[in-house]
Amino acid sequence: MAYVPGVALLAALVVGCSAGADGNANGADSKAGSPTVTPAPPGKYLTLPAPCRAVPRSTLKDLLPGAAELPGDQQDKVFRGSAAVTYDTDRKVGCSWKSDAPSATRSLSVDFERVVSYDPAVSDDDRADTVYAKKEKAAGLSSSATPGPPDENDKKGEGSGKAEDPADADTDADATGSAEPLPSESSGGSTDGTPGSSSSPEEALPSRILDNLGDAAFLQDLPKQAGSPAQHHTVSVVFRTSNVVVTVRYAEQPALITQVPDGRELQEKAQALARKLAETLSE
Repeated sequence: MAYVPGVALLAALVVGCSAGADGNANGADSKAGSPTVTPAPPGKYLTLPAPCRAVPRSTLKDLLPGAAELPGDQQDKVFRGSAAVTYDTDRKVGCSWKSDAPSATRSLSVDFERVVSYDPAVSDDDRADTVYAKKEKAAGLSSSATPGPPDENDKKGEGSGKAEDPADADTDADATGSAEPLPSESSGGSTDGTPGSSSSPEEALPSRILDNLGDAAFLQDLPKQAGSPAQHHTVSVVFRTSNVVVTVRYAEQPALITQVPDGRELQEKAQALARKLAETLSE
């Protein structure tokens, strides 16, 4: 029989115990295959543009008639705009402009909201889609509804977390609208409100879902309130691109109550600006 020194025997026993312990730690009792939670991807946008510089002066001149005829200092003041008061410019910014012409007053505002999800299982884009959906619902619209025939700009194609997001509280509560489709040209009469027309301008230009603008978009048309002598007309275009929700509001109030704003013009210009902003964000 071979002689094994005491020290060698003790070393062999220690090695054997260590191997057994390792085998037990990595064997059947270990929780192999436990799922690993992968955080949802962040949104595309980490910052927001400077809102009062987001609209080119050439565009402002078109949207605010009469401003270009003002004296230099007054003109600069109008085109400079007024920044919205926000407490977190990393999350929400806005700017507004207003011009008073002899025939009418025009006002414009743009708001950018960058949505961030506080739930690692919910992406920023999904959270932004929830914020957008609330605005769409408040406008009386639904993306599941069949959109009306697109206007000329549309045809061109320009351009489950439980954590609370502060942006959820910022929903347009006064929004109302109709998802009725646009009347066809063959329905009889013009759509510009002229005598003999079968429908008023308000009926011809309903609120509706828009195509080819960001990831989702809608237009809300708010003509004057019933019973009000003022012919105030406001158009809003809201769209989402990735984790940013943008709102464009464009309004006109004629100087005379006998004058009716051109709702189609307001809609076309609001949509054109929204498409420019979407293109700028995508650059």
